[in-house]
Order: sequence, then C-alpha cells, then structure tokens
Amino acid sequence: MSDLTKILGQSQPGVSRHLKLLCDAGLLERHQEGSWAFFHLPATGTNAVVARFLMDQIQDDDPLVERDRRRFDVIRQDRAARSDTYFRENAARWNRVRTLHVDETEVENTLCEMLGHEPVENLLDIGTGTGRMLQVLGDRVREAIGVDLSRDMLAVARSYLADAQYRNCSVRQADMYELPFADHSFDLVILHMVLHFAESPEDVVREAARVLQPEGRFFVVDFARHEMEVMRDEHAHVRLGFRNYDINQWAARAGLESLASRNLPGEQLTVSIWELSRPADIHTLEPTSARQGSFQQ
Repeated sequence: MSDLTKILGQSQPGVSRHLKLLCDAGLLERHQEGSWAFFHLPATGTNAVVARFLMDQIQDDDPLVERDRRRFDVIRQDRAARSDTYFRENAARWNRVRTLHVDETEVENTLCEMLGHEPVENLLDIGTGTGRMLQVLGDRVREAIGVDLSRDMLAVARSYLADAQYRNCSVRQADMYELPFADHSFDLVILHMVLHFAESPEDVVREAARVLQPEGRFFVVDFARHEMEVMRDEHAHVRLGFRNYDINQWAARAGLESLASRNLPGEQLTVSIWELSRPADIHTLEPTSARQGSFQQ
C-alpha cells in the first residue's frame, strides 16, 4: 500500500488512476526511483501556478483535510521511528556500515582536493553522524560544528572528538530541516552521505543554502542514481541516489550555483561529489512554502 492509499483510505487502483490523470494534466510530476514513485507539485511554469491556486482553495480546517493530515503525520512518525531505530542500532559501527560499497578514503581525499587550500572560518557538517567529516577537515578550519538528530550518533561523535586536536570541533543535536543558526553563518557547509535519508531532499538543500555565506561553498556527497532496493530494505535509505539534474535544480531554486561535480565508481555504487556556491550578490532565498513531504506510491 502506498502513502496515499493509507492517507485517503482508497484502493490502490483508484489512487493510481487519479494520480495518472493529474500527471497527464500537468498538475503533478512523477519521479520514479526503483520500485517507488514520488509525486510532487510542479515547481515552475503555468501548471505550477494553476496547481498552487487550486491548493490555496482548500480550507485548512476542512474535516477531511484534518483527517488526511493526521494520517500523514502517522506515516511520517513511523518512518522517523524506523530511521531512529536503524541509526541507534548501527551508531557504534557506522563508519564500517558506510564503507560497504565505496572506498571512503578515496571519497575523503577527493573532497579535500576539491576543497583546496583556501582558508575556512566556519564549517557546518549537517548530519554529522560519528563526526568523521569533522575529523577529516577539522585542522583546515577555525571552527567546525556538526549537527545530527540522533543522540546515539552524537555520543559516538563526541567520543571520537575528545582528543585535544579536535578542540575546535563540537557537535549538537539539530534537525537538518530547521538548523538553529542565523542566515549566512558559515562559509563552508558539508552534507556527507545524508541526503539519501531525507524525505524532502530539496528542503534540506534549501536550508543548507540559508546558512551559507555569500561566496561560501557547499559540498554534497552522496550516491549517484542507482536501483539497489536493498539500500531501502536494509539500510533505511529513502532515495536511491541522485542525478546531477536533481542537485543542480534544487541548488538553483535555493539561490546557489553549481561549480563542479566528481563521480567515484565503487564495486556496486558510485559516489558523487557536487560543489555548489552562493554568489556574492545573492543574499536572500526565494520565498517558499512550509515543508511538505513527497508522497510515495
């Protein structure tokens, strides 16, 4: 059963038919990832204007809308609980889990090469996990902060960062969708092997862009698009990697420009590194509505 059949209480064929009609009319866009399909409103163009207009006609206090919202909240809470269980059970061996398919040393070396030798004042590592990026880059920055929602991950990170050489590094609990930092706080932001866990990856990119200084750099490290369903089944991945098009489109809508990308093939999966930047003359993000999760069929 898909998210929408659970939320709406309708049959799978009925929901599929209505989704097809909406897609054919241009009021929804469909994005296939393995056996899952994600549906979202169009971002630009006439169809986007029409879709937003129709959405605005729906009353928030409508009993059916309130019922559907409650059911959607239950689905999101269930996913969050499964994800939290996965991270809690794997926190102590996370670095080993992350090296199942790619050579992390090669990824780290390539990231450092792309970063170059420009001085960095403030680094933010979003979804820091065990704090590995802080260990790798800590000696290249004046101050490094790692954030993660998992207390178990943060406990492991603090143990790894207890050495005096990491005295400029700290970690704290925070939601990657609502970072507790002011606009334009960091000149370097890292999102390392995190985005594939996100229900709404574009919103994660947008929030990272918000805290990035003008002329600051933002590196996204994640899997290129693939079809390995086992990553969902056994490793709690929501997204099966990303295309250059995805990252570049989200970056552009967040006021960022794409500078470079590198692909690092592994035995089964390819890791990609995307380098993004905030132009010097861009100081504010385009307005956006509140975060909405994608529906999966």
